Amino acid sequence: MTDESRDHVIPGSDEELDTADVAGYDFRGEFDVFEMLSTYETTGFQATHLAEAIDLLQTMDEADAKVYLTMTSNVVSSGLREVVAALVREGFVDVLITTSGSITEDVIKTAKPFKMGEWDVDEAEMRERGINRLGNIFVPSDRYVWLEEYLYDFFDDFFADEAVRTPTEFARELGATLDDEDSVLKQAADNDVPVFCPALTDAEVGNFLYYYRQGVGPDVGIEIVEDYDRLIDEGMLADETGLIVLGGGVPKHHAIMTNLFRGGADYAVYVSTGMEGDGSLSGAPPDEAVSWGKIKDGAGDDERTESNYTQVEAEATLVVPLLAAGLLADRE
Repeated sequence: MTDESRDHVIPGSDEELDTADVAGYDFRGEFDVFEMLSTYETTGFQATHLAEAIDLLQTMDEADAKVYLTMTSNVVSSGLREVVAALVREGFVDVLITTSGSITEDVIKTAKPFKMGEWDVDEAEMRERGINRLGNIFVPSDRYVWLEEYLYDFFDDFFADEAVRTPTEFARELGATLDDEDSVLKQAADNDVPVFCPALTDAEVGNFLYYYRQGVGPDVGIEIVEDYDRLIDEGMLADETGLIVLGGGVPKHHAIMTNLFRGGADYAVYVSTGMEGDGSLSGAPPDEAVSWGKIKDGAGDDERTESNYTQVEAEATLVVPLLAAGLLADRE
């Protein structure tokens, strides 16, 4: 009886696994952040996914793939704004797809910083004080007063010769007016990286365009289909494409949907906290996109990667700086 129960508790195994030993970073001796990142491969859990993601980014870079970076506005709200600007400046990003909030907040930060705050506050009191909360980041309302004045002056020039423009034209010409090396829009304009914003009206840009049209008339506006054509062409003309998807929503779907026209993206790295169980696009992992033909199914060209896609299930501010560090260190 004892031997039988022991077999249930400790069944034993004669099989020897030929995979790597689980081991983390050895902190004895001089600390090396890049050596630490290399040990993520054998750390397990999401650290191993992060190591896979760094390898895939390096593979995209070495393959000279056309790299799409998609992001929601909270990326620019946070200190990741500087990280994204660096990736654009260093020539790693070829196409940006984002939300309207990213554009407005990037412009604001060129003149007026966001401030660190707290998660747990009296929201009604914050409203009376004119302070808006983004998680534990505070944004005083005077930032939007300044933005309205800035955009009104910009709109006059932007619509002077053409009444109907595209979001990519809006982002490029707006970025050209900015004087901040940490601005994503400025770096994109300086480095000829198109910024696609399919839902341009879904933030203060939309609000201010509404008021602006009340003054100048309904002839001025934004046209999106031309940008969609261009985004499809970006993929069709590329030998290989790679995706860096930060979060979900419209930017994520525009990247994978337009890659469908070329038979799917060749590489994909998702960073997400979305839940797959609700069936939403934002929570869908990359293998779901394979079922739609939006990401190709196949091993990466680099022997370091077992697959051409991976997902890091983590909040972006924790891991995106590490991804950028691993990628840019490999370039040196």
